[in-house]
Amino acid sequence: MAPGLKRFTDVAGDGTPLLDGASGEELVRVERAASVALGPRAPEAPGTLFVTTRRVIWLSEAEKGKGYSVDFLDITLHAVSRDPEAYPSPCLYTQLEAESGSDEDAGNLDSEALGDLQLAKIAEMRIILSDASQLDSLFDVFCQCAGLNPDPNVDENEENSWFHGEDMADGGWIHGDEHMADAIDPEFFTANPIGQNDGYDLNSSVLELQINDQRFEDADEEQVPRENGH
Repeated sequence: MAPGLKRFTDVAGDGTPLLDGASGEELVRVERAASVALGPRAPEAPGTLFVTTRRVIWLSEAEKGKGYSVDFLDITLHAVSRDPEAYPSPCLYTQLEAESGSDEDAGNLDSEALGDLQLAKIAEMRIILSDASQLDSLFDVFCQCAGLNPDPNVDENEENSWFHGEDMADGGWIHGDEHMADAIDPEFFTANPIGQNDGYDLNSSVLELQINDQRFEDADEEQVPRENGH
């Protein structure tokens, strides 16, 4: 099956998605009144977001039978965005594995429906919640589910990269694989202040080195008289 965004129609009579129980897929989170914006298109009318241990599913509330899904293996990056210059609404921004082409090739804003080939070309999806304060906890759920679906093509010694985005108001977070992180503009995130590294105080280490150096110098001075026989 081709990677990326797909149409989703496996819905039970109660309106919930049918999960793949044989593979152990379980429902983790449900968000009502959630909208999705695919590529450059305007946000869809509010629907329901279902996050499972394997994928993200969105079902329309306004149009029965309309829905999209994407596997966590095909989400290469996700981030909380609160910068109005980047997007008018606070959202969870995701980058997706996509076929060659561009989001614009996936259809213009006036098209009523996206075909399967168009969906496969969509490289970005934004999730807009009715309660923006829930974005951080939704981000945490995405991180947990991404951890349950490691990329089989990535070396076990390679680690995912995490960055704190200063330009995202109230402290946005980015999670993505290393090659995606390298492609982000350096101004998009801030590194740890000089002298600090994950709680490790570099200034204290430098001070310790200076003290130790001084102790070595004092020890050398004490040894000189003994060597001269005084």
